[in-house]
Amino acid sequence: MCGIVGYVGKRQALPILLKGLERLEYRGYDSSGIGVVGKQKIYLRKCQGKIRNLKELLSSNPLPNSTIGISHTRWATHGAPNSINAHPHAGCSKTFSLVHNGIIENHQELKARLLREGHKFDSQTDTEVIVHLIEKYYKGDLLKAVQKAIALLQGSFALAVIVAGQPDKIVVARRGSPLVLGLGKEENFIASDLTPILTHTKKALFLEDNQTALVTKDRVLVFDSIHKKISPKSCVIKWDAESAQKDGFPHFMLKEIYEQPKVLRQILATYIKKNAINFSPSRIRPIFLKKISNIVIVACGTAYHAGMVAKYAIEELARIPVSVDVSSEFRYRKPIINRNSLVIAISQSGETADTLAAINEARKQKAKILAVCNVVGSTLTREADYVLYTLAGPEIGVASTKAYTAQLAVLYLFAIYLAHIMKKQPAAAIRRLINELKTIARKQEKFLKKERQVVRVAKSHHQLGSFLYLGRRINYPSALEGALKLKEISYIPSEGYAAGEMKHGPIALIDEYRAVICIAPDSDIYEKMVSNIQEIRARAGKVVAIVSESNAHIKDYIREVIYIPESLELFSPLLVALPLQLLAYHIAVKRGCDVDQPRNLAKSVTVE
Repeated sequence: MCGIVGYVGKRQALPILLKGLERLEYRGYDSSGIGVVGKQKIYLRKCQGKIRNLKELLSSNPLPNSTIGISHTRWATHGAPNSINAHPHAGCSKTFSLVHNGIIENHQELKARLLREGHKFDSQTDTEVIVHLIEKYYKGDLLKAVQKAIALLQGSFALAVIVAGQPDKIVVARRGSPLVLGLGKEENFIASDLTPILTHTKKALFLEDNQTALVTKDRVLVFDSIHKKISPKSCVIKWDAESAQKDGFPHFMLKEIYEQPKVLRQILATYIKKNAINFSPSRIRPIFLKKISNIVIVACGTAYHAGMVAKYAIEELARIPVSVDVSSEFRYRKPIINRNSLVIAISQSGETADTLAAINEARKQKAKILAVCNVVGSTLTREADYVLYTLAGPEIGVASTKAYTAQLAVLYLFAIYLAHIMKKQPAAAIRRLINELKTIARKQEKFLKKERQVVRVAKSHHQLGSFLYLGRRINYPSALEGALKLKEISYIPSEGYAAGEMKHGPIALIDEYRAVICIAPDSDIYEKMVSNIQEIRARAGKVVAIVSESNAHIKDYIREVIYIPESLELFSPLLVALPLQLLAYHIAVKRGCDVDQPRNLAKSVTVE
């Protein structure tokens, strides 16, 4: 949510800032802006809408040449999405400029105080309070002014500040919202995440909570919460910006759907050595795992659905009780956890605000934290006791696809590993599970070659007004995920239910105007799903069945069938995910929706 890009160096800042903002578009935004330092003045350009609107504004009203600047994509929280509320913001003197991600919870109190002192505000945002505080405390030292200002703030922030007359420095700070510094040669970069930086440098420094930094073209000075200078370690990022390109696909989402077999192979190659699961780089200690009394999984959105699948797998294989919580709810109840509990926190970005808050609550009760995350160096990975990386590479489409199946794959491996450590499954069973998991990528590729069967269904169903998704057991979460994907990118109302709950309410909705997606891979409960299908047909519902290839006879009484390759039911969510994702994608495309940047959504939800 929101995006920051900053630059200081020898090159012209504007092209770097614009390209950086474009690389952050996937995070979601409704307005954008840029600020640069002139000789004795700050120059701002801001507008509502897409970055192309900002480019048009800059073409008609250009900025002066400058080698330092800050820029922002805004996702509105306080104040309407318009050019006035867009960032950067300036103080009364218009000599300061600031961009900010996060929410300032006490902004009304601070604004009232500043108004009494004579400050005049232009916008309705919480952000503008910060720049006025900096202006108030500025006595020639921008770093000290920022440090004094943020001491008064309650809430979350990542911010970057420039001041007129000092064309060689940017001051940054963070608390509860991510900020990364890219370290170059005679130039340095600032961004909300790595994607804008990797075009220029692979060397990165992740700012920690309550740290501030003074950034010039030649150096980065970092200070802790008591303003003591520190020397944090930088890291070298292994993936590059090119992996965040479309590579000939019409949308990032479709490209990322097709990348899933490759990602799965990468995960298995990393974590399976000599046909045994090896988590040695993750710091997971088997001696601790043997003491686990219970597992609690916390996550949001798609990651929550991955957690639900993991509950089935862990309880079936390792026989340990597992509960799954939406992160935003976990922190507001009183969970029964202790030092023998393991809390698994799942987040693609590692910056999901509610999930970070949830693990803070868990830590207060002495629980150990295992992060399942895609982004190296993210806040979640730094705060967890153990980390399992999902190795999916950059996911640009807002609707999660490859990150979801990567989470599933890692969680399956963890469930199998835990079963082995706890001696809940014989060695032969462990080997069979690993071998079966190794076949899934090939089966995913086989299905993708038959994408046309999904296109056919999308063509005949894209004009319907609502969808219902049904699944049983380990594919109940798949039903929830399928419904989420469709509503995210096509804006069609859709719901997911456990198929056994159909008679307890959802059956009242079934008619000829609603599609019902029935997820029914081969298993010992397949016939129960067939019973659900017959009940839907009896009420004129439009059934689309997702079944295993061995169940081809279903075509005798259902017109729309999508076939997936055979697999163990346990691993079927890794295959079911593909038709669900492709169906949502093709329906959204046929309805003319913005697939990669659906309205009102952000890729990384970094505020509560």
